[in-house]
Amino acid sequence: LNVPLTLLVNSSVYTHAPGLIERLRSDTTEVSAHGRTNSEAQGLLTEADEAALIREATREIAQREGKAPAGWLGPWLSESKVTPDLVQEAGYRYIMDWCMDDQPVWLKTRSGRILSLPYPQELNDSSTIVGRRVGASDFADMIIDQFDEMLEQSVHQPLVFGLALHPYVIGQPFRIRHLRRALAHIARHREQIWITTGGRIAEHAIGLDQAGTPLA
Repeated sequence: LNVPLTLLVNSSVYTHAPGLIERLRSDTTEVSAHGRTNSEAQGLLTEADEAALIREATREIAQREGKAPAGWLGPWLSESKVTPDLVQEAGYRYIMDWCMDDQPVWLKTRSGRILSLPYPQELNDSSTIVGRRVGASDFADMIIDQFDEMLEQSVHQPLVFGLALHPYVIGQPFRIRHLRRALAHIARHREQIWITTGGRIAEHAIGLDQAGTPLA
């Protein structure tokens, strides 16, 4: 369907499954940081240990991909009181831990600002299919209904439609058929929308801000 991807990568994947990211890497794929591993929650760490985690994950991805990641999503969306500060100070352009809006939102940090990019909790196969035990067909219907409603609302203001997928969940054959149905529905509207990565959305929002143009 030629849909660009933002890969949320635990840096330990490069050690444990070195061929995986290589197979997914392309001109339309963005690699964003997702900590070292989902076996740890950074919000429970001391500030020094959390800063070290962010540095280590960032350094590993930068070395492997040839450039530092622009986006950060904490494992389990776990945050301490200083996570946005530390992520901004590590050079990140945007963070996805805050699931509270359908538009990019600026967050204040102790050293400036960082852009919060919408990340979906409902249109998320892990929390919805695994956590709430919603079936694959219903999940696909949720995707379609959310998209259609947001497409209508976007006539009045720009909106970000996000979809979070975990291959070990949605990649099951009986589920992927329903996902394909939902994605095909979205793809049929590609002339009306911008199908892109999180990083490109962030760059667009940052550019509007620098030009003094509000999103709404």
